[in-house]
Amino acid sequence: MPSLGSSSAGIVNGESGASSAGKLFHAAEYIGRPCSRNIVSNSVQTSGGRGIAGTFSNLASFAKHYQTGEVIPDSLIAKLNKASKFNQGFVQTELLSASILDMDFHKLTTADGLDVNAFEAQSMEKMGMIPEIIVRYRPTFYNHIFTTGYAAGYYGYKWAEVLDADACSLFKEKGIFNQEVANSFRTNVLSKGGTEHPMTLYKRFRGQEPSIDALLRRNGITNP
Repeated sequence: MPSLGSSSAGIVNGESGASSAGKLFHAAEYIGRPCSRNIVSNSVQTSGGRGIAGTFSNLASFAKHYQTGEVIPDSLIAKLNKASKFNQGFVQTELLSASILDMDFHKLTTADGLDVNAFEAQSMEKMGMIPEIIVRYRPTFYNHIFTTGYAAGYYGYKWAEVLDADACSLFKEKGIFNQEVANSFRTNVLSKGGTEHPMTLYKRFRGQEPSIDALLRRNGITNP
């Protein structure tokens, strides 16, 4: 996949197609804000770049050289898979710390006399954050929670990843093109939107509540 405007071509240039698709579908999450952010995020991630399209074992079915038709080699897929797990401990920590800081701010009943830097430091100390990792967003530019409607809800990003990975694990177990699983996902999740409680919809599709295990495996934090 050559970069747009590039005269040189390769099977993958810079980032995988799955990663690019993930960014596209991440943007689509914002379309569904009138209903549950979690279920919308999970739906677009699972059906989009972060989920099924982002399954490395699936790359060979569509990732081909645009001139020669050569299928992406297994060695490159293995490298992409390995790279996707790099530094995930850091990534997960900075995201979770931002979520906790968000909720700590929105537990306050007044902001009178608040020293935001001291409050941030107190929150970081409480969660055991090491100095080498800082929170993803510092309070003075944490626009997500103060200006764009994410108040006490930034954790929705991480929760959607839990749902995404758990849902995708069923596709991987049954086969990513399994028609029965795909129809169940469409019928019980995609077509329902915010008409019922999200957990009710998810359990109807998955048969159980989501577990964090699939996300930990995908990020390389626990063994497959």
